[in-house]
Amino acid sequence: MNNVAVILAAGDGTRMKSKKSKLLLEINGMTVIERTVRAFISVPRVDEVMVVCRKTDLESFEEVLNKYNISYCFGGKTRQESVSNAVEVIDDCNLIIIHDGARPLVSRQEIEETLDMAIKKDAAAVGVGVKDTIKVIDKGLKIVSTPDRRTLVAIRTPQIFNFELYRQALETANNNNLDFTDDCALVENIGKDVYVIPGSFDNIKITTPEDIAVAESILRTKGEA
Repeated sequence: MNNVAVILAAGDGTRMKSKKSKLLLEINGMTVIERTVRAFISVPRVDEVMVVCRKTDLESFEEVLNKYNISYCFGGKTRQESVSNAVEVIDDCNLIIIHDGARPLVSRQEIEETLDMAIKKDAAAVGVGVKDTIKVIDKGLKIVSTPDRRTLVAIRTPQIFNFELYRQALETANNNNLDFTDDCALVENIGKDVYVIPGSFDNIKITTPEDIAVAESILRTKGEA
């Protein structure tokens, strides 16, 4: 069994308003990308970690991550294209573990539990319950319905799939000129069920400058560096 973690780190991060990749910014003295990679390196069932990055960031990432035995490939114009680039160079894979490089606070428990579910069901993802009341509106901004909040989840990562299943879903999407921003939706598109593992609200995505401060606060609360 060979499980490969694909860490997506090729975004431009324009909302961070930083001249360099947001994944090279530090949270309590450690870069975002190193925290993310370290989380997956620590899981024994993760056999390989591949970072998908921009060509312009490769040298910086290699410098920051030189202590880890990881591989790299270059990202594409979209999330789907970036994962596709990784799939093309992965050999001998059972489960593909797709994770946002900008989610450095993912816990080992979340990774392990999502792996367990993916082994049983072929497709699993972390999700958290929705706190707010959600409204469906029409083009005129009129509220048309209120979904039951108990049936709603916000999907996060990791998202883990049987590799052959994911490759089939990717091929189907590419052949039909479909582009998905969510890997669960990619797999759902071929009629496969995806199962959700309840995750932690601490597993935030670093998107804006404020998120750095939030992440540091979460680590302080946990007593972690």
